[in-house]
Amino acid sequence: MDWDEEEMEVAVSQRPEWSDVTPVPQNDGPNPVVPIHYSQHFAEVMSYFRAVYLADDRSTRSLHLTAEAIHLNPGNYTVWQFRRVIIEALNADLHEEFRLIEYLASKNSKNYQLWHHRRWVAEKLGTEAAARELEFTKNIFLNDAKNYHAWSHRQWVLQNLGGWEDELAYCNQLLEDDVFNNSAWNQRYFVITRHPGLGGIEATLDSEVSYTIKAILHRPENESAWRFLRGLYKNNMQSFVTNPKISTLCLNVLTSKVNPVFALSLLLDLISNGFEPNQDLKNAIKAVIPESNSEDPDISVTICAILEIIDQMRQNYWRWRKNNLHSQVAEGVANLYIH
Repeated sequence: MDWDEEEMEVAVSQRPEWSDVTPVPQNDGPNPVVPIHYSQHFAEVMSYFRAVYLADDRSTRSLHLTAEAIHLNPGNYTVWQFRRVIIEALNADLHEEFRLIEYLASKNSKNYQLWHHRRWVAEKLGTEAAARELEFTKNIFLNDAKNYHAWSHRQWVLQNLGGWEDELAYCNQLLEDDVFNNSAWNQRYFVITRHPGLGGIEATLDSEVSYTIKAILHRPENESAWRFLRGLYKNNMQSFVTNPKISTLCLNVLTSKVNPVFALSLLLDLISNGFEPNQDLKNAIKAVIPESNSEDPDISVTICAILEIIDQMRQNYWRWRKNNLHSQVAEGVANLYIH
C-alpha cells in the first residue's frame, strides 16, 4: 500500500524527501466567515499536496502523498484525479492500486470517488480484471447486500469486461439466501435481458415465469417477485394477458388466504388490458372481504374497493384508480349515444 501507518505519524515537514518543497497553506481570504478547524496533520498534508499539485509534480513521493491525503479525506475528488495522473505518468502497478481501494472500501464502501477510481483501474487492466472485480463486489454484498455502488460497478464489469458465465447462478444463490433481496431480483432482470448468451427475455420467458411463480407461492407478500413477473411482460402485453399461469397464480394466492394485495394488483393490470376473469376468480376476489362488495358489476371496481381497505398506505391511489374506472365507463356510455 502507498502509505505506512508509522510514517504518517511523522510530520511531512520532518521527512527528508520533502525538504525541498514549500507547502502552500489553504487561503480562505482575510476574513473567513466560518473557518474550519482542521487538525494540524491534515492541514500540513493538504498544504504539501497543494504544492505538488500546483507544480504538477508526478513523482513517487507525490503518489504516496495522495494516498495519505485520501486516507484523511477519501471524498476529495481533486486528490483522486491527480493520483490518476501520477499513476499514468509513472506507469505504476495497477494491481497494487487495488489494495488501496480495498482497504478504503472496508472503511466506507459508499464513497463515490472510490468507485469511480476502481472503475478507472479496472478499465485500464481490461478483461483480466473481470474475475477480481466480481469477487470484490461479492465481498461487499456480504456486509451490504443492497449496496448501490457495488451493484452498479458489477453491472459495468459484466458489460465491459465480461464474466457472465456464472451470473444467473449467483442471482439464484442470493435469492435462495434472501428472496426479498430486491437488488438480486433487479440483477436477475439485468442478466436475462443483457447476457449475450441467453437470448433475452424471449428465450428465457417460460423458465423465468416458472421460477418467479414458485418464488411468489413461497412468499406471496414479497413485492419484488411480483414486480419481476410483471417486468417479464414489459413488451409483450398480449402474452401477459393470455398466459393461464398468471391468472392461475393469482387464484392460488387468493384462495390460500395469505396477503392478497399483489395478486389483486396484478389482476387489475390484467383486466385493464383485456383479461376476462372466470367465475372462480371472481368469487375468489369477492371472498377476500365479502362486506366490501358493491352492486357495481365491474369486477375492477370491486378489486379497487378491496385494495382501499387492505392496502392503507396506498389507499388514495386505489381510490383514484376506482374513480378513473367510473370515468371510463361513463365516457364509454356517452360515446354510445353520440355514435
